[in-house]
Amino acid sequence: MTSLTSVAMTTSPASFDNAELLERVRANLASVAERIQASGRDVASVRVVAVTKTFGVEYVAAALALGVTSFGENYADELCEKRRTTSAAGASWHFLGSLQSNKIARVVRCADVLSSVARVKELERIAALAPGKVIDVQVDYGEDRGRNGVAPGEVGELVRRARALELNVRGLMVVAPRGEEATRRAFAGTNALANEWGLAERSMGMSDDLELACELGTTEVRLGRALFGPRSSESRLT
Repeated sequence: MTSLTSVAMTTSPASFDNAELLERVRANLASVAERIQASGRDVASVRVVAVTKTFGVEYVAAALALGVTSFGENYADELCEKRRTTSAAGASWHFLGSLQSNKIARVVRCADVLSSVARVKELERIAALAPGKVIDVQVDYGEDRGRNGVAPGEVGELVRRARALELNVRGLMVVAPRGEEATRRAFAGTNALANEWGLAERSMGMSDDLELACELGTTEVRLGRALFGPRSSESRLT
């Protein structure tokens, strides 16, 4: 996992020439480490996935220079382009967006982890393209069933099917619903489901709720604004 305890002391790499961006990301990583510690967790027990949606490759480079190795993308085109530019840098890429049928082959090719699997047909397509692929099942605790994810009561069926297809089910991922109590229920429920199905990873928590996620057992937090600042409303790549 990314070690955040020494980030603030890291010497600026000579190969990275945007000192202002580097120092901003360094300070933000140090702040994230403090927030994790304040929640009662050892920072080494929580992986940071840097979500680079709409952020350019210079942000990826800055995070890499500071020791971040896990990155997340919501868009297939951005994922593949950023994967190409960091192919020799040791970055691991997680796909976090909905799996569109016309782009699933590209996503499978470019992502190390598919963290948003929610349908049997997605499992079957992934298994056909990449046997043994690492996936997370996305759980949806929201009342709006239009959001991506499978209902908590259907998680077991999806995990069983994925294992039957010999996919590597790494864990569960959840995007919390609005409201602290609803978020608490979602994180606690996801943690319990992961335990029930023998899954090691719980991808819970984002920039606004990482403390609660840490309190309730997350193993990784997905951070965009907390690391890089406000993001553009538009994707940089089509």
